[in-house]
Amino acid sequence: MILVSACLLGIRAKYDGGDNTVNKLVNLCATGKVIPVCPEQLGGLTTPRPAAEIKGGSGADVLKGMARVYNKEGVDVTESFIIGAQEILKICRLYSVKAAILKERSPSCGCNMIYDGTFQSVRLPGQGVTAALLAANAIPVYSEEELTDELLAHLVKG
Repeated sequence: MILVSACLLGIRAKYDGGDNTVNKLVNLCATGKVIPVCPEQLGGLTTPRPAAEIKGGSGADVLKGMARVYNKEGVDVTESFIIGAQEILKICRLYSVKAAILKERSPSCGCNMIYDGTFQSVRLPGQGVTAALLAANAIPVYSEEELTDELLAHLVKG
C-alpha cells in the first residue's frame, strides 16, 4: 500500500479548503493500492483552518520537543500535528504501507522543504512532522514534486 496526502488526490483537505490535485496520483488510485490521508484532519484540526508553519526547526525537532507549530493567528497547534502524525503511523502499520507520497512544504507532509515559521514564504530544508515520523520509522517519503513514472511504477509493482 502507498500512503498519499489526500489533497494530492483532489480531496479538499488543504488548509484553505482547496486541494493540490496531481492527476498521476489520482490515476494511481485505480490500482487499489492508495490510502488517502490528511494528518491535520486526523489530528483534530478543521478544514478550512488557518495556515500553519513550524517555528524553530523542522518536523523532527517538533517530535523532540525542540520546535513548535503555530498557525497564522499565533495559536500553538503542535499537539494536533503530533497526534495526526502518530495516527498516520498507525495507519501505515495497519496496512503495511511501504512508502508515502506527501505534499511538499506542508508543516506535516513536507519531505524536503518546509516554511520557516514567519509566514513570509521563506523555505528551509527539512521535513514536516508526519514526514519526519514516517522517515524515522523506515517508511520512505516522497514529495509529489519528485515523482517520476519510474518511481510510481516501482511503488505500485513493489
